[in-house]
Amino acid sequence: QVHLVESGGGLVQAGESLRLSCVASGSIFSIYAMAWYRQAPGKQRELVAHITSGGITNFTDPVKGRITISRDAAKITVNLQMNSLKPEDTAGYYCNAKCHGANDYWGQGTQVTVSS
Repeated sequence: QVHLVESGGGLVQAGESLRLSCVASGSIFSIYAMAWYRQAPGKQRELVAHITSGGITNFTDPVKGRITISRDAAKITVNLQMNSLKPEDTAGYYCNAKCHGANDYWGQGTQVTVSS
């Protein structure tokens, strides 16, 4: 099993920045990719960014140029650096881990609220 714990959310004004972190524990060596998703009230959950075990990253078009995803040296923490935040970025942000021979794992989520 893999356990994921997110942190770093908060209430900020438009144009400010936040760094979200996801700490993984358990069978971490079974993880081949991790991702951040977000879900706003009344909206479907959408992919924001993901990173593979080899360091390859991908971003959804609305956040390209404003958001960076990275992993620490131990590969147990995944960060989402969010710059130039906009009100439309307001959502619950969830960490996801994809593992060999297992279902996806999800964290509890962290709330990001951007005011104008």
